[in-house]
Amino acid sequence: MSPDEYCQQKAAQSGSSFYYSFLFLPPERRRAITALYAFCREVDDTVDEIEDAGVARTKLLWWRKEIAAMLNGNPSHPVTLALQPHVATYGLKAEHLQAVIDGMEMDLDQTRYLDFAGLQRYCWHVASVVGILSASIFGVTQGGTLLFAEKLGLAFQLTNIIRDVGEDGRKGRIYLPVSELQQFNVTAADILNARHSENFEKLMRFQVERAQRVYDEAFALLPKQDRRAQRPGLMMAAIYRTLLEEIEHDGFHVLNQRISLTPIRKLWLAWKTYIRG
Repeated sequence: MSPDEYCQQKAAQSGSSFYYSFLFLPPERRRAITALYAFCREVDDTVDEIEDAGVARTKLLWWRKEIAAMLNGNPSHPVTLALQPHVATYGLKAEHLQAVIDGMEMDLDQTRYLDFAGLQRYCWHVASVVGILSASIFGVTQGGTLLFAEKLGLAFQLTNIIRDVGEDGRKGRIYLPVSELQQFNVTAADILNARHSENFEKLMRFQVERAQRVYDEAFALLPKQDRRAQRPGLMMAAIYRTLLEEIEHDGFHVLNQRISLTPIRKLWLAWKTYIRG
């Protein structure tokens, strides 16, 4: 199996909404974004799948060294072998790749966030910086496009947090800010024990409305000159915003189930966004 095939398999197996937007890219950009996505999956899986925090830290340290080795021309992992040819082509920055690892390490150190400002810092590392890297691969001619990508990454991560409240709770993690739980009279125990209530619905409606505003703020930042190049991000947004609508339509029952869209619906949403231009 070649490095590119390894990354392709990693992306396809994830079932992520991101994968559907990659399908519409030219081959070279598709290989680059697939390698970047595979890297993000590798470091994310390190935290999610390794129960021993010490072992996870050691593996993240290995990835830090592997990124440095890649930038020095000596990659050894299939993901970095696949990613290396694209680093200079698309101006991918070492500090951004390392920042993704910083975000994964935050999950080993922290399972609660006191306020939205704290949550935003986490989201920047695990999502906004990925948005910046992705936008660079898609094609950037205007400075405002990176601001769009940064904000869009935040919107994606807020959507993930909403979708995964129950799943994260079963792992002992609560990303919803403590101050907002208190605002809506929802306790950490309610989340951890999957107690759905009217107050929880109000809390989740607040989360969804904010996420939708962040999508609107992101779109307002996208320069028209780069709109066509950034269509993959817009496709992902169409899928994720539809997911938010489904979660709301379902009454915010995210504590005991993971609400998702079917693959064919994701592909249809991506296609509609693509042909809209």
